[in-house]
Amino acid sequence: MIKMLENNELDMNALEIKDIIDIKLLQKFQDDFALAMNCASVTVDKDGNPVTNPSSYTRFCDGFIHSTKKGDDRCAASHKRMGEEAARTGKPFVGPCHAGLIDFAAPIIVEGKLIGTVLGGQVLSDSPKEQSYIQIAKEIDVNGDLLVEAVHEVNIVDFKNIEKAASVLFIVVNTLAKNGFNQIELDMVSKRLSNNFMQVSATIEELSASANNISSQQEELNGEITQVGVITEHINSILDAIKGIASQTKMLGLNASIEAARAGELGRGFSVVAKEIQNLAENSKQTAISISELTTKIQESVNGTIKNSKITLETTKEQSSAMEAVGENIQDSVYIVEQLSNMMEKLK
Repeated sequence: MIKMLENNELDMNALEIKDIIDIKLLQKFQDDFALAMNCASVTVDKDGNPVTNPSSYTRFCDGFIHSTKKGDDRCAASHKRMGEEAARTGKPFVGPCHAGLIDFAAPIIVEGKLIGTVLGGQVLSDSPKEQSYIQIAKEIDVNGDLLVEAVHEVNIVDFKNIEKAASVLFIVVNTLAKNGFNQIELDMVSKRLSNNFMQVSATIEELSASANNISSQQEELNGEITQVGVITEHINSILDAIKGIASQTKMLGLNASIEAARAGELGRGFSVVAKEIQNLAENSKQTAISISELTTKIQESVNGTIKNSKITLETTKEQSSAMEAVGENIQDSVYIVEQLSNMMEKLK
Protein backbone atom coordinates (compact mmCIF):
# COMPACT_ATOMS: atom_id res chain seq x y z
CA MET A 1 0.00 0.00 0.00
CA ILE A 2 1.36 3.40 -0.95
CA LYS A 3 1.38 5.46 2.23
CA MET A 4 2.97 8.82 2.95
CA LEU A 5 4.72 9.81 6.16
CA GLU A 6 4.43 13.26 7.76
CA ASN A 7 7.72 14.34 6.18
CA ASN A 8 6.23 13.63 2.71
CA GLU A 9 8.39 10.54 2.28
CA LEU A 10 7.11 7.13 1.22
CA ASP A 11 6.42 4.68 4.04
CA MET A 12 8.67 1.80 3.03
CA ASN A 13 7.21 -0.50 5.68
CA ALA A 14 3.77 -0.26 4.04
CA LEU A 15 5.03 -0.72 0.47
CA GLU A 16 3.88 -3.92 -1.27
CA ILE A 17 5.02 -5.74 -4.40
CA LYS A 18 1.83 -4.87 -6.25
CA ASP A 19 2.56 -1.16 -5.67
CA ILE A 20 5.73 -1.23 -7.78
CA ILE A 21 5.39 -4.24 -10.11
CA ASP A 22 2.42 -5.10 -12.29
CA ILE A 23 1.34 -8.52 -11.01
CA LYS A 24 0.15 -9.68 -14.45
CA LEU A 25 3.55 -8.85 -15.94
CA LEU A 26 5.29 -10.56 -13.05
CA GLN A 27 3.13 -13.64 -13.46
CA LYS A 28 3.92 -13.83 -17.18
CA PHE A 29 7.65 -13.49 -16.55
CA GLN A 30 7.52 -16.04 -13.74
CA ASP A 31 5.64 -18.59 -15.89
CA ASP A 32 8.08 -18.18 -18.79
CA PHE A 33 11.10 -18.36 -16.50
CA ALA A 34 9.89 -21.54 -14.81
CA LEU A 35 9.14 -23.19 -18.15
CA ALA A 36 12.48 -22.19 -19.66
CA MET A 37 14.54 -23.24 -16.63
CA ASN A 38 12.49 -26.42 -16.02
CA CYS A 39 11.84 -25.48 -12.41
CA ALA A 40 9.02 -24.17 -10.24
CA SER A 41 8.54 -20.55 -9.21
CA VAL A 42 6.29 -18.35 -7.08
CA THR A 43 6.46 -14.80 -5.74
CA VAL A 44 5.76 -14.14 -2.06
CA ASP A 45 5.46 -11.02 0.07
CA LYS A 46 7.85 -10.20 2.91
CA ASP A 47 5.84 -12.48 5.22
CA GLY A 48 6.14 -15.45 2.85
CA ASN A 49 2.57 -15.33 1.54
CA PRO A 50 2.11 -15.91 -2.24
CA VAL A 51 1.18 -12.93 -4.42
CA THR A 52 1.31 -14.85 -7.71
CA ASN A 53 0.01 -18.21 -8.82
CA PRO A 54 2.54 -21.08 -8.67
CA SER A 55 4.39 -21.73 -11.93
CA SER A 56 5.31 -25.32 -12.95
CA TYR A 57 4.96 -26.70 -9.43
CA THR A 58 6.00 -30.31 -9.03
CA ARG A 59 3.57 -33.00 -7.96
CA PHE A 60 5.81 -33.43 -4.91
CA CYS A 61 4.98 -29.90 -3.70
CA ASP A 62 1.56 -29.24 -5.20
CA GLY A 63 0.10 -32.68 -4.57
CA PHE A 64 1.60 -33.47 -1.17
CA ILE A 65 3.50 -30.70 0.66
CA HIS A 66 0.74 -28.14 0.11
CA SER A 67 -2.04 -30.66 0.67
CA THR A 68 -1.99 -30.11 4.46
CA LYS A 69 -1.96 -27.03 6.66
CA LYS A 70 1.24 -28.19 8.32
CA GLY A 71 2.95 -28.40 4.96
CA ASP A 72 1.62 -24.98 3.92
CA ASP A 73 2.74 -23.35 7.16
CA ARG A 74 6.21 -24.89 6.89
CA CYS A 75 6.49 -23.66 3.30
CA ALA A 76 5.51 -20.11 4.30
CA ALA A 77 8.06 -20.14 7.12
CA SER A 78 10.72 -21.51 4.78
CA HIS A 79 9.94 -18.87 2.16
CA LYS A 80 10.18 -16.11 4.73
CA ARG A 81 13.47 -17.43 6.10
CA MET A 82 15.04 -17.66 2.66
CA GLY A 83 13.80 -14.17 1.72
CA GLU A 84 15.20 -12.64 4.90
CA GLU A 85 18.54 -14.37 4.41
CA ALA A 86 18.69 -13.12 0.83
CA ALA A 87 17.80 -9.60 1.97
CA ARG A 88 20.48 -9.77 4.67
CA THR A 89 23.19 -10.66 2.16
CA GLY A 90 21.75 -8.53 -0.65
CA LYS A 91 21.99 -11.36 -3.16
CA PRO A 92 20.10 -14.54 -4.15
CA PHE A 93 19.98 -17.34 -1.63
CA VAL A 94 20.25 -20.98 -2.76
CA GLY A 95 19.66 -23.83 -0.36
CA PRO A 96 17.38 -26.65 0.82
CA CYS A 97 13.80 -25.96 1.75
CA HIS A 98 11.99 -27.54 4.70
CA ALA A 99 11.00 -30.50 2.48
CA GLY A 100 14.51 -31.29 1.31
CA LEU A 101 14.35 -29.84 -2.21
CA ILE A 102 16.73 -27.18 -3.50
CA ASP A 103 15.10 -23.77 -3.75
CA PHE A 104 16.49 -20.36 -4.50
CA ALA A 105 15.25 -16.96 -3.37
CA ALA A 106 15.67 -13.72 -5.34
CA PRO A 107 14.90 -10.91 -2.90
CA ILE A 108 13.00 -7.85 -4.11
CA ILE A 109 14.81 -5.04 -2.32
CA VAL A 110 13.88 -1.36 -2.56
CA GLU A 111 15.84 1.29 -0.67
CA GLY A 112 17.36 -1.45 1.48
CA LYS A 113 13.93 -2.84 2.43
CA LEU A 114 12.73 -6.35 1.60
CA ILE A 115 9.25 -6.15 0.13
CA GLY A 116 9.02 -9.65 -1.28
CA THR A 117 10.85 -12.59 -2.80
CA VAL A 118 10.66 -14.49 -6.06
CA LEU A 119 11.23 -18.15 -5.25
CA GLY A 120 12.34 -20.78 -7.68
CA GLY A 121 13.54 -24.33 -7.56
CA GLN A 122 11.74 -27.49 -6.43
CA VAL A 123 14.70 -29.35 -7.91
CA LEU A 124 17.39 -31.66 -6.57
CA SER A 125 21.14 -31.48 -6.99
CA ASP A 126 21.63 -35.16 -5.98
CA SER A 127 19.59 -38.35 -5.89
CA PRO A 128 17.02 -38.22 -3.06
CA LYS A 129 17.52 -40.11 0.20
CA GLU A 130 14.19 -41.84 0.65
CA GLN A 131 14.33 -42.19 4.45
CA SER A 132 14.46 -38.42 4.99
CA TYR A 133 11.34 -37.96 2.87
CA ILE A 134 9.48 -40.65 4.78
CA GLN A 135 10.22 -38.64 7.94
CA ILE A 136 8.99 -35.41 6.30
CA ALA A 137 5.78 -37.20 5.26
CA LYS A 138 5.12 -38.13 8.91
CA GLU A 139 5.71 -34.56 10.06
CA ILE A 140 3.17 -33.04 7.64
CA ASP A 141 0.66 -35.92 7.74
CA VAL A 142 0.95 -37.29 4.18
CA ASN A 143 1.58 -40.78 2.79
CA GLY A 144 5.34 -41.52 2.92
CA ASP A 145 5.42 -44.00 0.04
CA LEU A 146 3.56 -41.68 -2.28
CA LEU A 147 5.79 -38.75 -1.26
CA VAL A 148 8.90 -40.84 -2.04
CA GLU A 149 7.39 -41.76 -5.38
CA ALA A 150 6.80 -38.09 -6.14
CA VAL A 151 10.30 -36.99 -5.13
CA HIS A 152 11.79 -39.33 -7.73
CA GLU A 153 9.93 -37.28 -10.38
CA VAL A 154 11.79 -34.13 -9.37
CA ASN A 155 14.47 -32.88 -11.80
CA ILE A 156 18.10 -33.22 -10.78
CA VAL A 157 20.02 -30.08 -11.79
CA ASP A 158 23.65 -29.08 -11.38
CA PHE A 159 23.99 -26.77 -8.39
CA LYS A 160 25.89 -24.15 -10.42
CA ASN A 161 23.04 -23.95 -12.90
CA ILE A 162 20.64 -23.36 -10.03
CA GLU A 163 22.82 -20.48 -8.80
CA LYS A 164 22.92 -18.93 -12.29
CA ALA A 165 19.15 -19.18 -12.59
CA ALA A 166 18.78 -17.48 -9.23
CA SER A 167 21.13 -14.68 -10.33
CA VAL A 168 19.14 -14.02 -13.52
CA LEU A 169 15.89 -13.95 -11.58
CA PHE A 170 17.38 -11.54 -9.04
CA ILE A 171 18.58 -9.09 -11.70
CA VAL A 172 15.31 -9.03 -13.64
CA VAL A 173 12.87 -8.69 -10.73
CA ASN A 174 14.93 -5.99 -9.03
CA THR A 175 15.16 -4.02 -12.25
CA LEU A 176 11.36 -4.17 -12.49
CA ALA A 177 11.08 -3.16 -8.83
CA LYS A 178 13.50 -0.25 -9.18
CA ASN A 179 11.70 1.08 -12.24
CA GLY A 180 8.35 0.78 -10.50
CA PHE A 181 9.63 2.52 -7.38
CA ASN A 182 11.15 5.33 -9.44
CA GLN A 183 7.80 5.81 -11.16
CA ILE A 184 6.06 6.12 -7.79
CA GLU A 185 8.60 8.64 -6.54
CA LEU A 186 8.44 10.65 -9.77
CA ASP A 187 4.65 10.64 -9.60
CA MET A 188 4.76 11.81 -5.99
CA VAL A 189 7.23 14.58 -6.78
CA SER A 190 5.16 15.65 -9.81
CA LYS A 191 2.01 15.88 -7.71
CA ARG A 192 3.78 17.80 -4.94
CA LEU A 193 5.32 20.12 -7.51
CA SER A 194 1.94 20.62 -9.14
CA ASN A 195 0.31 21.39 -5.77
CA ASN A 196 3.09 23.85 -4.90
CA PHE A 197 2.72 25.57 -8.26
CA MET A 198 -1.02 25.81 -7.77
CA GLN A 199 -0.53 27.42 -4.35
CA VAL A 200 2.01 29.88 -5.74
CA SER A 201 -0.27 30.63 -8.67
CA ALA A 202 -3.18 31.32 -6.30
CA THR A 203 -0.97 33.66 -4.27
CA ILE A 204 0.17 35.45 -7.43
CA GLU A 205 -3.46 35.87 -8.49
CA GLU A 206 -4.29 37.39 -5.11
CA LEU A 207 -1.32 39.74 -5.33
CA SER A 208 -2.23 40.66 -8.89
CA ALA A 209 -5.82 41.37 -7.86
CA SER A 210 -4.53 43.44 -4.95
CA ALA A 211 -2.20 45.34 -7.28
CA ASN A 212 -5.13 46.04 -9.61
CA ASN A 213 -7.13 47.33 -6.66
CA ILE A 214 -4.22 49.55 -5.65
CA SER A 215 -3.99 50.84 -9.22
CA SER A 216 -7.70 51.62 -9.22
CA GLN A 217 -7.50 53.32 -5.83
CA GLN A 218 -4.41 55.26 -6.93
CA GLU A 219 -6.24 56.51 -10.00
CA GLU A 220 -9.15 57.62 -7.79
CA LEU A 221 -6.68 59.36 -5.47
CA ASN A 222 -5.05 61.10 -8.41
CA GLY A 223 -8.49 62.30 -9.46
CA GLU A 224 -9.16 63.68 -5.99
CA ILE A 225 -5.75 65.34 -5.84
CA THR A 226 -6.36 66.90 -9.25
CA GLN A 227 -9.68 68.18 -7.96
CA VAL A 228 -7.87 69.77 -5.01
CA GLY A 229 -5.59 71.48 -7.50
CA VAL A 230 -8.61 72.85 -9.37
CA ILE A 231 -10.15 74.12 -6.12
CA THR A 232 -6.84 75.76 -5.19
CA GLU A 233 -6.82 77.57 -8.51
CA HIS A 234 -10.35 78.81 -7.80
CA ILE A 235 -9.21 80.01 -4.38
CA ASN A 236 -6.35 81.91 -6.01
CA SER A 237 -8.82 83.53 -8.40
CA ILE A 238 -11.01 84.59 -5.50
CA LEU A 239 -7.96 85.91 -3.61
CA ASP A 240 -6.98 87.94 -6.66
CA ALA A 241 -10.47 89.43 -6.61
CA ILE A 242 -10.14 90.14 -2.88
CA LYS A 243 -6.80 91.86 -3.47
CA GLY A 244 -8.41 93.94 -6.19
CA ILE A 245 -11.28 94.90 -3.89
CA ALA A 246 -8.77 95.69 -1.12
CA SER A 247 -6.83 97.96 -3.45
CA GLN A 248 -10.00 99.73 -4.49
CA THR A 249 -11.11 100.01 -0.87
CA LYS A 250 -7.73 101.48 0.08
CA MET A 251 -8.04 103.98 -2.75
CA LEU A 252 -11.56 104.80 -1.58
CA GLY A 253 -10.27 105.34 1.96
CA LEU A 254 -7.53 107.62 0.64
CA ASN A 255 -10.04 109.69 -1.28
CA ALA A 256 -12.27 109.82 1.80
CA SER A 257 -9.32 111.10 3.85
CA ILE A 258 -8.67 113.84 1.31
CA GLU A 259 -12.32 114.89 1.34
CA ALA A 260 -12.36 114.82 5.15
CA ALA A 261 -9.33 117.09 5.24
CA ARG A 262 -11.09 119.55 2.94
CA ALA A 263 -14.14 119.54 5.19
CA GLY A 264 -12.03 120.66 8.12
CA GLU A 265 -13.49 120.26 11.58
CA LEU A 266 -16.71 118.81 10.22
CA GLY A 267 -14.90 116.03 8.44
CA ARG A 268 -12.76 114.97 11.41
CA GLY A 269 -14.99 111.94 12.36
CA PHE A 270 -15.23 110.94 8.73
CA SER A 271 -11.43 111.09 8.55
CA VAL A 272 -11.15 108.49 11.34
CA VAL A 273 -13.52 106.19 9.48
CA ALA A 274 -11.55 106.71 6.26
CA LYS A 275 -8.35 105.81 8.12
CA GLU A 276 -9.91 102.60 9.41
CA ILE A 277 -11.08 101.74 5.91
CA GLN A 278 -7.51 102.17 4.68
CA ASN A 279 -6.17 99.98 7.48
CA LEU A 280 -8.81 97.33 6.79
CA ALA A 281 -8.01 97.37 3.10
CA GLU A 282 -4.29 97.02 3.82
CA ASN A 283 -4.89 94.16 6.25
CA SER A 284 -7.21 92.44 3.78
CA LYS A 285 -4.60 92.77 1.07
CA GLN A 286 -1.84 91.32 3.30
CA THR A 287 -4.11 88.48 4.41
CA ALA A 288 -4.98 87.73 0.80
CA ILE A 289 -1.28 87.73 -0.09
CA SER A 290 -0.51 85.33 2.79
CA ILE A 291 -3.36 83.05 1.77
CA SER A 292 -2.16 83.20 -1.82
CA GLU A 293 1.33 82.21 -0.75
CA LEU A 294 -0.13 79.24 1.19
CA THR A 295 -2.29 78.13 -1.72
CA THR A 296 0.79 78.37 -3.96
CA LYS A 297 2.61 76.03 -1.61
CA ILE A 298 -0.46 73.74 -1.55
CA GLN A 299 -0.50 73.75 -5.34
CA GLU A 300 3.19 72.89 -5.48
CA SER A 301 2.65 70.07 -2.97
CA VAL A 302 -0.34 68.80 -4.94
CA ASN A 303 1.66 68.86 -8.16
CA GLY A 304 4.47 66.92 -6.47
CA THR A 305 1.98 64.41 -5.07
CA ILE A 306 0.40 63.93 -8.48
CA LYS A 307 3.83 63.37 -10.01
CA ASN A 308 4.79 60.80 -7.36
CA SER A 309 1.37 59.17 -7.59
CA LYS A 310 1.76 58.77 -11.34
CA ILE A 311 5.16 57.16 -10.82
CA THR A 312 3.69 54.86 -8.16
CA LEU A 313 0.77 54.03 -10.41
CA GLU A 314 3.09 53.13 -13.30
CA THR A 315 5.22 50.99 -10.97
CA THR A 316 2.12 49.24 -9.64
CA LYS A 317 0.91 48.55 -13.16
CA GLU A 318 4.34 47.15 -14.08
CA GLN A 319 4.28 44.94 -10.97
CA SER A 320 0.78 43.77 -11.82
CA SER A 321 1.86 42.93 -15.38
CA ALA A 322 4.95 41.14 -14.07
CA MET A 323 2.84 39.10 -11.62
CA GLU A 324 0.44 38.20 -14.40
CA ALA A 325 3.38 37.02 -16.51
CA VAL A 326 4.71 34.97 -13.57
CA GLY A 327 1.24 33.52 -13.07
CA GLU A 328 1.10 32.50 -16.74
CA ASN A 329 4.52 30.86 -16.48
CA ILE A 330 3.45 28.97 -13.38
CA GLN A 331 0.26 27.81 -15.08
CA ASP A 332 2.37 26.57 -17.98
CA SER A 333 4.65 24.74 -15.51
CA VAL A 334 1.59 23.13 -13.91
CA TYR A 335 0.48 21.98 -17.36
CA ILE A 336 3.92 20.48 -18.01
CA VAL A 337 3.83 18.67 -14.66
CA GLU A 338 0.37 17.31 -15.47
CA GLN A 339 1.68 16.05 -18.81
CA LEU A 340 4.58 14.43 -16.97
CA SER A 341 2.17 12.74 -14.56
CA ASN A 342 0.07 11.48 -17.48
CA MET A 343 3.17 10.08 -19.14
CA MET A 344 4.08 8.30 -15.91
CA GLU A 345 0.58 6.82 -15.74
CA LYS A 346 1.02 5.40 -19.24
CA LEU A 347 4.28 3.79 -18.23
CA LYS A 348 2.65 1.92 -15.35
